[in-house]
Amino acid sequence: MEHIQRIQDFAQLKILADPRRLAILRLVMARSYTLSQLGDVLELHPAKVRHHLKQLESAGLVELVDTRVVRGFVEKYYLARARAFTLQELILPDVDKPNTLIILGSHDLALELLSEQTTDTAVLTIPVGSLEGLIALRQGSAQIAGCHLLDVESGEYNLPYVRHFFPDRAVTLVTLANREQGLIVAPGNPLGIRDVEDISQPGVRLVNRNLGSGTRLWLDRRIETLGLPTESMEGFTNEVRTHTRVAEIIANGGADVGLGVRAAAQQHQLDFVPLFQERYDLVIPQEQMATQILSPLLDHLQSSAFRRSVSQLNGYDTGHTGEQIAP
Repeated sequence: MEHIQRIQDFAQLKILADPRRLAILRLVMARSYTLSQLGDVLELHPAKVRHHLKQLESAGLVELVDTRVVRGFVEKYYLARARAFTLQELILPDVDKPNTLIILGSHDLALELLSEQTTDTAVLTIPVGSLEGLIALRQGSAQIAGCHLLDVESGEYNLPYVRHFFPDRAVTLVTLANREQGLIVAPGNPLGIRDVEDISQPGVRLVNRNLGSGTRLWLDRRIETLGLPTESMEGFTNEVRTHTRVAEIIANGGADVGLGVRAAAQQHQLDFVPLFQERYDLVIPQEQMATQILSPLLDHLQSSAFRRSVSQLNGYDTGHTGEQIAP
């Protein structure tokens, strides 16, 4: 058994969004249990326990450790694969002002504008990545999460992920903006980089985004689809948390390419190879929607002044800004 296992894969996070599976995992972290023993403790039918346990096992969180024959029946004992699991490494500031909103999630330039321009409410945005933002919202560490997570099977942004993280809680998605992502490269694109395949060429230095960010998840899926060897990619483990930092490093000659938004490339006079459009949403618990602390931010989000300022960011589209989506 490992001492500590860090959970970063969405399949694992999705499974732990169910409180029953989380309760089972906590029990088998302490000692091994059988299906019937877990059912007695949690007051669940063994068939339901089996269903949840098998999902935990398939996600690599739980394993079968022993099999015994007791009174003619085979008893299987399950144990967690680690003594502790970590979901995030984040220390939040001690905010004692009652009118301060904490937004955790993916980095976004329009979100930075929203936080700077909102009056009557102090807005603190911390870029930790889309998945980490949803985890923080689930745990009560933030009032809003910002994300841009593509579900490949449905082709939908954010909704499938939110449904998995909040199966028992009403939340609303409010669209911040649609934006363009692609490869940020040096002026003139001296290495002739045209697509993701080119970042695996010898001599091409990558600056990558952090694990759990929507940008990194998209890139990892694309690399896997193409069958590219990440171990030979120079700079693959060189991770930063913002699009702005990706552009800064390339502008300063520290890397040749990185995946990011067009607006970040424009800010640093860099070239840009467009790859896809995406929707960035703010995920807000329903009980927060009508609160006094949130009203100034939502009011400004709906304003024409905010749309005009976002429209000045190259690659941003405000056609759906402020629209609300219920999962």
